Amino acid sequence: MIDVNASADRQATAPPTLGERFDAALDRLGVRSPFARDSLLAVVVAAISFGLFWEMATLVPLESTDAQAGKLAVIGCVQALLLCLRRIRPTLCLAAVVVCQLAIVATAPEVMAHGLGPLVAAYTYATLSPVKVTIAAGAAATLAETLTATAIAWGQDAATATVYNHASSAAVAYAIAGFTGVYMAARRRHLALERQRTAEAIRAQRERAEAAVAAERTRIARELHDVAAHHLSGMVVQAAAVERLIGRDDAAAASGAAWIRSQGKATLENLRLVVGLLRDRDADDGNAPVPGLSALPSLIDEARGLGDRVEFERTGEALRLPPIADISLYRIVQESLTNARQHAPAAPVRIRLDYRESGLALEIANDPSERGELADLTRGGTGLLGMRERADLVGAAFEAGPTGSGGWRVSLDLPVERTEAERRADDIEFETGERS
Repeated sequence: MIDVNASADRQATAPPTLGERFDAALDRLGVRSPFARDSLLAVVVAAISFGLFWEMATLVPLESTDAQAGKLAVIGCVQALLLCLRRIRPTLCLAAVVVCQLAIVATAPEVMAHGLGPLVAAYTYATLSPVKVTIAAGAAATLAETLTATAIAWGQDAATATVYNHASSAAVAYAIAGFTGVYMAARRRHLALERQRTAEAIRAQRERAEAAVAAERTRIARELHDVAAHHLSGMVVQAAAVERLIGRDDAAAASGAAWIRSQGKATLENLRLVVGLLRDRDADDGNAPVPGLSALPSLIDEARGLGDRVEFERTGEALRLPPIADISLYRIVQESLTNARQHAPAAPVRIRLDYRESGLALEIANDPSERGELADLTRGGTGLLGMRERADLVGAAFEAGPTGSGGWRVSLDLPVERTEAERRADDIEFETGERS
């Protein structure tokens, strides 16, 4: 049986990733919404930025080190706290962060590094925006910083170097952050597509499994119909005969009742065999194999015991058929005999089984009923449909229809590969022991 949940189970039991463990930890702390998580990130980045800008200010010779360092640290903290808007208002967040960066440039043009705020803001903006928009935003931010540095350094001795350093620093920072954001966005889309394809594959696998189960149930229903219809129709006929014999020939009536009892036991056994197909195929439950063409003589003897006039002819050497083909042909013969008994009582039935080099041909034909009625083509149940489906299943050409004399004829031609035809089933003989 197909395990439709195997892939889903493997995914469900896979160890969680680092990101999933971090998200679970935040959930346990009650930090669930994007704004709450971004606010927590902003606080952490602000603490890091304060120390970072203070250290950078003290390393650069300024006129008033403490005052300038404090101002830079405050601006860096404000810049980092704006990251709380990075996912709910990404454009506003990036613009505000760039404005804070311009204030840093204006306050201390000697400080040419960027803090974590612009990098995180540019990265987030790139993950949420198209590539062209991201490039335009990065270029605009770089241009704004370059113009601000130009205005501040205008007239100074090292103005060119200052402007160049700010421009290159801004370009590198926004390029790295933007490229990383675009890459991560593409990777997330790829993973989402893979998850979607996996879900579709699991769904398709489940649909195939359900179709296989439905086909199996249909096959079992057909088996039950064949077994029940064949045996029960004969039991009904025999019961009617027993009813007429009661009081007139008690011995014959008792014999008929015993036959009905034996047929009932045979019916139960066959039903048990069919239901046993639903169990584990490898389990040894003592069930006999489902009958095939080798059991045709017994089937014909049963039909003759019911009063049917059945002629059987077999030619050629028996071939070893695949199990599904063997039981399908047996069931077709069984269903044909049942139909002949129901629609043409007491009419002669001829069965011909012809083994050939490249396959076999099977024909079951009956004469018209004693009342001379033609076969009723409007009466069709699961019997004829089941026979056709069985023939299609094993690749046999199937024909069924009325004969010119008013009877009914069922025929099929089953091709067998030459490699199978050459493997003669000499060890398979009919119970009568007849050989051609």
